[in-house]
Amino acid sequence: MLTNFTRQPVYVLRGGYECFSGLYHFFRTQKIIWMPQELDAFQPYPVEIIPGKVFLGKLSQACNPRIHKDLKIKVHVNISMESTPFFAGDEDKLLHIKIEDSSDSNLFIFFRHICHFMELHLRLRSVILVFSTQGISRSSAAVVAFLMHYNEETLKRSWARVKKCKNNMRPNRGLVAQLLAWEKVIFGECITDISNPIY
Repeated sequence: MLTNFTRQPVYVLRGGYECFSGLYHFFRTQKIIWMPQELDAFQPYPVEIIPGKVFLGKLSQACNPRIHKDLKIKVHVNISMESTPFFAGDEDKLLHIKIEDSSDSNLFIFFRHICHFMELHLRLRSVILVFSTQGISRSSAAVVAFLMHYNEETLKRSWARVKKCKNNMRPNRGLVAQLLAWEKVIFGECITDISNPIY
């Protein structure tokens, strides 16, 4: 019924309201009915890739102090040409890879560094926000590469994990080819068939 009356997707919480509100108290509300204008003005938060640890978002979210406070963001992986006011000049908390959103851009040469940086901060229990300008191509590719490394899993499996969390993720063709090359580094062979239309 809710799906028929709203433009926004409606989800049922797995684990129930108590579990969700324990982690995300800042989303709690007594409000039951929302006006369409209120829903349009609602600013979405970054998507959660590893619960409470790794988030995937866009530049505007990375510049939002409320999001940082609510999610307890301590580290940025910025894969865009732009900068944010957070962690400027602090190489321990900011990994800034300045590449354009282009199929010619080479993110592959940074995959190992991204993975080690994120792995270190997960050990330190830091909450990480990975982002690019729109959070669709470059940052999604970086998160897929990280999951391939961290979980020792194929491009196909990591892609499906990220797609489940962020259904508009869409790394460009050049980045998809680089992810396949990264799969070969991890497994010694290319396993995923990127000619499949989903890629």
